[in-house]
Amino acid sequence: MYGSYTGRSRTRGRAAGLRTTGTAAALGAALLLAGCSGDGEGDEKKSAPTVEQQPKEKDPYWVNPDGNAARQVAAYQEEGDQRKADLIRRIAEQPVGEWIGPDAPQDEARRVTEAAEKADRYALLVLYNIPHRDCGQFSKGGAADGDAYRAWVDGVAKGIGNRQATVILEPDALLHLVDGCTPQKHHQERYDLLKGAIERLKRQPATKVYVDAGNAGWQSPEALHEPLWRAGIAKADGFSLNVSNFRTTAVSTEFGKKLSVKVGDKPFVIDTSRNGNGPYEGGDPAETWCNPPGRALGEPPTTETGDELVDAYLWIKRPGESDGDCKGGPKAGEWWPEYALGLARATG
Repeated sequence: MYGSYTGRSRTRGRAAGLRTTGTAAALGAALLLAGCSGDGEGDEKKSAPTVEQQPKEKDPYWVNPDGNAARQVAAYQEEGDQRKADLIRRIAEQPVGEWIGPDAPQDEARRVTEAAEKADRYALLVLYNIPHRDCGQFSKGGAADGDAYRAWVDGVAKGIGNRQATVILEPDALLHLVDGCTPQKHHQERYDLLKGAIERLKRQPATKVYVDAGNAGWQSPEALHEPLWRAGIAKADGFSLNVSNFRTTAVSTEFGKKLSVKVGDKPFVIDTSRNGNGPYEGGDPAETWCNPPGRALGEPPTTETGDELVDAYLWIKRPGESDGDCKGGPKAGEWWPEYALGLARATG
């Protein structure tokens, strides 16, 4: 996606269609895939299987009973393929990030947080709409300008209200300032927008915010601590690592602890959605991030990490959604059942 750029955290395709702006149809499809399409009825709605919540003491985050994986389980069951249904259920039964779309942030955030509250769980939201997002590649787009972004974040915050929510703030946004991918002329505005987003979201009484800090294979802690301070880490609850990437949990934990020391001992969360077999080392080094074969689901989401600095293992990237149209995959963010089956099969 980046041509000659290598080693990036590879956010593209993190969320189903929600990063693509421009058409109401695309948004509607994305909301349907996210299981936040409101009270619509029909065969698809009726076919979704019952998915239970995880024990709250182990994992307080909401399991969407009508997401992509749950629908795929239903489809396989209707086809009589229980083996595949059981494999995809490994994904369907875990909470995953809900990526907020560009056009109706208040309504969408409200729907997700209300559904989570009704289930006595917390919502896990991902905000990925910063202007000049993704350096013009697979997930290019974002808000039109700074004012539009501030209004969008304000809508998300209003939609959350006083309900319990954890927000992963702008995967890649900070790192693309560090590695030079984002043009220099946009740097100060982006720092200001990230800092402002943290401050606005933290006005909600039950909202936690983790600003994204890339992954252990991208930049060093020495290169990140000053940008994190500039982005407002002091007022955030911590930072996120490994979003949509494949670095092992052990490596990510070691990296996070080194970075934490440099940012006021802030805790962090790790995306373990697809890191069960670690990073892919084959093929074109510039595309090891994109739908790599042989990967596996990582540790199930939990707040019981056994480490006081690691607040949670989370599935921020939704397993089974494509990174982009490479290695036979559909466009970024689309559900890809064959890849989902591969992740599940490769898991111990």
